[in-house]
Amino acid sequence: MKTVMITGCSSGFGLETARHFLKQGWQVIATMRTPSEDVLPPSSRLRVLQLDVTDVSSIHNAIEAAGPIDVLVNNAGFGAPAPLELTSMETSRALFETNTFGTIAVTQAVLPQMREHKSGVIVNVTSSTTLKPLPLVGIYRAAKAAVNAFSESLAIEVEQFGVRVHIVLPGSSSETRFRDTARTHLRGMDDEIYGEFMQQTIARMQASVGQGTRSKDVAEAVWYAATDPSAPMRIPAGADAVQWAAETR
Repeated sequence: MKTVMITGCSSGFGLETARHFLKQGWQVIATMRTPSEDVLPPSSRLRVLQLDVTDVSSIHNAIEAAGPIDVLVNNAGFGAPAPLELTSMETSRALFETNTFGTIAVTQAVLPQMREHKSGVIVNVTSSTTLKPLPLVGIYRAAKAAVNAFSESLAIEVEQFGVRVHIVLPGSSSETRFRDTARTHLRGMDDEIYGEFMQQTIARMQASVGQGTRSKDVAEAVWYAATDPSAPMRIPAGADAVQWAAETR
């Protein structure tokens, strides 16, 4: 029976991905910064572990407790929408610390066992915002685009060891807590210079119609990456992400 380890499972894409792999009969190691057993159905194939991707000792402890891992899904992340000029360096560093450096650190911690076993899959969940320029999310985009870039190089480095690397790019979803979390970091709505621009931009985003991304879309894209050796490097997840990806070709 294969084992998947997923970061950021307390809600949203990570939670749905954990549910999906459980339904498929896998052993699931669902990691959360603040563990909660209640968010997933009870199962003898489920283990919930504490993992803060910005804490080296937390990563070490989680990997040690997890044991052999066949698939790693780096899903943990957060957003903080604001014009670049109004984004503090503290927030900028936090975005990279979680979205980029956290992904690197967890990947580095898991790679040795995959290399030794001559098999494994790493799936990095980034964002369709990396597909085209968007205002107010520049630093978040940069942090996620960095993951895209190192994932592509990593794939070449570890192919010799039988390890695959894939990138899943979700679109915008109303089913997750990502937007709510992002709102808590929102800055500049009352700024005398950027305030009106922000209000107009956010109003346009909220008024936009069309299909978005469901948590199910992301879970299925991660499953595809994890189980199909012929899966492409980049996999857009969600109707909006698929459309954006097509537009960039």
